[in-house]
Amino acid sequence: MSRQLPPLYALRAFEAAARLNSFTRAGDELSITQSAVSRHIRTLEEHFGCRLFVRGGRSLQPTEAARMLLPGVRDGFAALERACDTLRGEDDILRMKAPSTLTMRWLLARLSRFRHLQPGNEVQLTSAWMDVDHVDFNQEPFDCAVLLSDGVFPADWEVRRLFAELLIPVGAPDLLAEPAWDVQRLASVELLHPTPDKRDWRAWLGRMGLLDAVSLKGGQVFDTLELGMIAAARGYGVSMGDLLMVAEDVAQRRLSLPWPTAVPSGMDYYLVWPRTRPGAERLQRLSRFLQDEAQGMDLPAVQVLSGQR
Repeated sequence: MSRQLPPLYALRAFEAAARLNSFTRAGDELSITQSAVSRHIRTLEEHFGCRLFVRGGRSLQPTEAARMLLPGVRDGFAALERACDTLRGEDDILRMKAPSTLTMRWLLARLSRFRHLQPGNEVQLTSAWMDVDHVDFNQEPFDCAVLLSDGVFPADWEVRRLFAELLIPVGAPDLLAEPAWDVQRLASVELLHPTPDKRDWRAWLGRMGLLDAVSLKGGQVFDTLELGMIAAARGYGVSMGDLLMVAEDVAQRRLSLPWPTAVPSGMDYYLVWPRTRPGAERLQRLSRFLQDEAQGMDLPAVQVLSGQR
């Protein structure tokens, strides 16, 4: 077999035919004739030296060789489309990925202000649930991302730190109308866990030296900080929150801080993007804006313990 790749048009015809199980429908999709699709398939079969399709009555069935070839061809065309998208007519749009709680609690409002203050700098945000924040710029259609991370990133990424994650218990506003909180009271309330593995409460209690005094057994379990904080605001218990993300809700008395001590988790939020990505100047403007927004926030007056978990 030749070491050269087969013609791109033939691979495109193969992908369409295999996906649609029809030369005719593949031709309609590609705006070519059924016979042209058939010729392209023959080109591939000659190139690889094997059959790719067999006809069984009216149906078209891919061979085992075709089934082996299809995933790589499909992924290859998807990667080509993503690469081409970065150079098409939406050059003025930055595509961003961010975790869902950060989006709702902080980022969405800042991006709206960014667009208002800097017309023409459009950011298209995709909010995603991520148990561990992650982006693959080679496989996902994003120009940049905001991630909660320990700061270890690929060497070819630009990295801008935005703010630290500061864990703090949050609850309904009426909790502050009752007597001051102590260990016994904390141990008696329903703990709401915004992470399935309960790592946020474990980190806070561990840093406070309370792991032996407050049980992590039981309690409602959620998969995002956002859901935990919503449940806490409605009076279902006390959840772990992030100080910066609850600042506005505390100021407007939608949430309270029954135990006003925040603990650094050892993780920070970062804006990241590949150095090779187009739009570097716009990304720099966006990073400066988000950093200024984070530094200019009025945070609740709480004790912040130094050090990491």
